[in-house]
Amino acid sequence: MHGRPRKSSGDGEKDVAEAARLQSLQTQFFKNHHDKIYSKEALEISASLAEINPEIYTVWNYRKMAVKFLLESEGDGDAIREILNGELRLVERALKRNFKSYCPWYHRKWVINMGYLDSSLDREFQLLDQFLKADGRNFHGWNYRRFVAALKKVPDEEELNFTTKKINENFSNYSAWHNRSVLLSNLLKNKFEEINSKQVLTEEYELVQQALFTDSDDQSGWFYHLWLLGQTVSQNGPRLVATWPSNGSDLAIQLQEQSHIHVTFDNPFGTDQFIFSEGIPLVLHFSEPVKGVNSSTITVNSLLAESEVLWKPLSAYGLEAKTWVAILRLPPDFNTNTTYTVEVNVDSLGIISSNGCNLASPMVLNFSLDVQLATANDMLQELETVELAWEGEIFSPVDIGQDKFPTLSQFCQDIHSPERSWHNETLESEIKVFRELLEIEMDSKWAKLTLARLLMAQDTLSSGSILGNTRMNTDEVLQLFNELIDIDSSHANYYKDQSSLILFDQVTGSKEKLQDYIWESVSIDFISHGQQNIWLRLNGLSLSRIGCMERLLWLQNLDISHNRLRSIDGLEALQLLSCLNLSHNLLPNFTALAPLRLIMTLTALNIAYNEIGSHSIDTTRYSFPSVLNNSSASTKEFSGDMEQDNLECSWEITLMFKGLHLRQLDTAGNPAIDENCKISLKKILPTLKWLDGTRVA
Repeated sequence: MHGRPRKSSGDGEKDVAEAARLQSLQTQFFKNHHDKIYSKEALEISASLAEINPEIYTVWNYRKMAVKFLLESEGDGDAIREILNGELRLVERALKRNFKSYCPWYHRKWVINMGYLDSSLDREFQLLDQFLKADGRNFHGWNYRRFVAALKKVPDEEELNFTTKKINENFSNYSAWHNRSVLLSNLLKNKFEEINSKQVLTEEYELVQQALFTDSDDQSGWFYHLWLLGQTVSQNGPRLVATWPSNGSDLAIQLQEQSHIHVTFDNPFGTDQFIFSEGIPLVLHFSEPVKGVNSSTITVNSLLAESEVLWKPLSAYGLEAKTWVAILRLPPDFNTNTTYTVEVNVDSLGIISSNGCNLASPMVLNFSLDVQLATANDMLQELETVELAWEGEIFSPVDIGQDKFPTLSQFCQDIHSPERSWHNETLESEIKVFRELLEIEMDSKWAKLTLARLLMAQDTLSSGSILGNTRMNTDEVLQLFNELIDIDSSHANYYKDQSSLILFDQVTGSKEKLQDYIWESVSIDFISHGQQNIWLRLNGLSLSRIGCMERLLWLQNLDISHNRLRSIDGLEALQLLSCLNLSHNLLPNFTALAPLRLIMTLTALNIAYNEIGSHSIDTTRYSFPSVLNNSSASTKEFSGDMEQDNLECSWEITLMFKGLHLRQLDTAGNPAIDENCKISLKKILPTLKWLDGTRVA
């Protein structure tokens, strides 16, 4: 297990005899299991098999069925106790054979939960002491210790002292460090008012520093330090960091047709416009994935919101998401030439992060809708017959006076950010410590990575908000990641991803910086949904990861071509996105396009010259909701769209593109795209007008 070779007796005849005995026991056992025989002889056979090979989970399932059968036939308390004691003794014998086997540990938990008396839990701690002396890094034993301690209601402080003892015995005991993080998390969460969190964290930094300076190559202390850093900069719950429409904004609505709502709104670089078909989207973006966003936790008050507003998470993987969206549908009997106010009340209770924390604070958002009936002269026409030339578009820089929209804060600021209790002194002290360590061990990858993370955390804390202040450590952090790429090439992609996120933070951190990447298309040949042709062009920056999308919720046109993107996770937050250029990246497969399924406004997409189809194994395919498990759509729904001659390509194309409203799609240069795939695309996308430069009939 874990790279250790299995031991052999070295006696060939003995090994053969042992194998024959094991085979005989298995044959008898499976017959008894099939016939549901729970006699004394049958139980002895299963017990012998469990002792020889504790990893056969079927044996332990059989023992559970046998115990239930015996308990139902016994009414005497002493007899029941003896049955359970017998199971515990069997588990002990099996664990002595292999104390890192999952099955006996889980069986022991099951027996204890059957009703074993609390007074006997002392025996469990004695057993654990034996196993943890044999191997203090046995995570099975530590998991079981947490289980027993919870049953006996042992105070977290007492268990914390036990982990201190084990860590002092061996700084390399990763399981003890992990158990310590679990215990401290409970203390910081449940006894927040009783303990001095800063003092606790300072003491923990001092403890882990001893481990790091004793053996800087051991990973245990470094991972614990990373956990400590997370506790130092963590918020008291998730926060709402961005919305669209933005708080305090004014939207002008012109009704063109029954199915078209022409909305004019302000973005940081002027006045923009969009045509919505169903209604006006309401977008909420949180600092971390949350669940519980619904009509009871988010109430929308407006004369325009007569029906219940339904929220959905923008995530392909579950019910938790950073970004949530709802559609504000206009009722049939509303008045034109009228200004409506919309108030969105966000309740702090019920919106919960993955670690169980409620939203940091409640808040109220307001915006107005000025509804007018458009005249014929006001109506914008959609030019569907003209192709967008991605590489041939003529762009000019956007020059907006500094008196208008001096910052981006009103669009993507940390809305009503709660007062933060930061630990700047602790961070400064840690930065000093790791600078000293790097003077001693100049090529320590762990020291460089930790220093980079500390400097990033210091920038976040000193800025006081998501936007506004300059990140003073950015250049040093980028230099550290460049050095890490050289000395730790096996993790180069991770370091490149971190550098990309820093670059996104730089570019979007203020209007002045963002303006360098904002361009206006001067071509009049293509108008998508009537918006102005303002583009954010981040092409050719060697980006490998997307970030800071909460600052760009107003964006409609994005060129992020000629980079090194393997994933576009996070792009789904841009619910106004209409034109997207992803060409000349490293997208490996169709499932990498999953976020695009959540952007219903997308009309023009360029995925040309990626690596879709060049990889034989798609490791993300089966983690994405698919027709195979019926979690995204039924097989029956897709079966009519699949080409029998190219079933594999049709299946994935259908899954990724069905339901989108694309008018232009460019796919050239991808190994997976052939003529059969293009036929499938034309069937799946009835709105398609242009495919790879060819007019679709």
